[in-house]
Amino acid sequence: MFFEELVGGSEIMKRCLAFAFLCFMFFSTISSVTWAAEGGFKVTLLGTASPQVRPTRLGPSTLVEAGGKTLLFDAGRGVPTRMGQLKIPLGKIDVLFITHYHSDHVSGIPDVWLTGWLGSPATRRKTPFHVIGPTGAKNLMSNLEKAYALDISIREVDEKLPHEAIAVDVEEFAKDGVVYEKDGVKVIAFEVDHGDAIKPAYGYRIEYNGHAAVISGDTRYNQNVIKYGTGADLLIHEVAIARPELMSNQFAQAIIAHHTSPHDAGRVFAQAKPKLAAYTHLVFLSNEKVAEATLDDVLAQTRETYSGPLEIGEDLTSFEIGETVTVHHSAQPPW
Repeated sequence: MFFEELVGGSEIMKRCLAFAFLCFMFFSTISSVTWAAEGGFKVTLLGTASPQVRPTRLGPSTLVEAGGKTLLFDAGRGVPTRMGQLKIPLGKIDVLFITHYHSDHVSGIPDVWLTGWLGSPATRRKTPFHVIGPTGAKNLMSNLEKAYALDISIREVDEKLPHEAIAVDVEEFAKDGVVYEKDGVKVIAFEVDHGDAIKPAYGYRIEYNGHAAVISGDTRYNQNVIKYGTGADLLIHEVAIARPELMSNQFAQAIIAHHTSPHDAGRVFAQAKPKLAAYTHLVFLSNEKVAEATLDDVLAQTRETYSGPLEIGEDLTSFEIGETVTVHHSAQPPW
């Protein structure tokens, strides 16, 4: 009906138009596959919250797709939900990288690990669950294996799931340097300062095809973030804010002291000079008498020290990295 209306019923014209349409669809598909498999470098914020439970901001987690690799950085609550919204199977994750061991950054690991083993043969993981993190990763994963041993043994017998795909392959590191390099994708870990007692704590720089994205991890204002973030296409940084009237509260003081204020994050951005700066892991403090600060407050305080390109991240915000950094906001609600 569509073709008949368009070409007035001419059989030849209908066939020509149909052929042209099929060619367009074919080459569009080829172009999409080529981008994903060869030249693509995409970063997606899966979760942008702090430990606070928020329906529109899930636990901290960032997905990086580069050179045909699918890399997950931290696994807070809700990763499978966000991956499902993106229509990316959990079994496609090649490596999980951990920044540090606060619960909001690792509480989703069992879900990612176990659920990625389930499902259809086409979508589930077929190789051991690969984890790279600072000292402590082996202990964490070993204890998760013990905690879920009964579930695993039941599914192996009942569902005939392959044991090699639920096995865990863990690598640890204890200093700055390259922690992963494969098929042109390089990941460099660097120590950050999340507080005197919160160690280890690391950020990551991901390099591919002459471009770089940097994830600060949880940190106070830190020279190492500036060092590894300098010249990056995308610098993703945590941020924390509280209204001045709340800062007489000792709890608020302690939390803010472990994070980076918008004013100081702006200093990091101004010195590192990325093509695009972005916020994730937004920490908003309040109590029964003092309301939270707003996103406008975060922006205003950042602008005290930084005037460059800035994106305040939301769940499912994505960044395509090339000669420029293109920002995409999800068309679907993040809940």
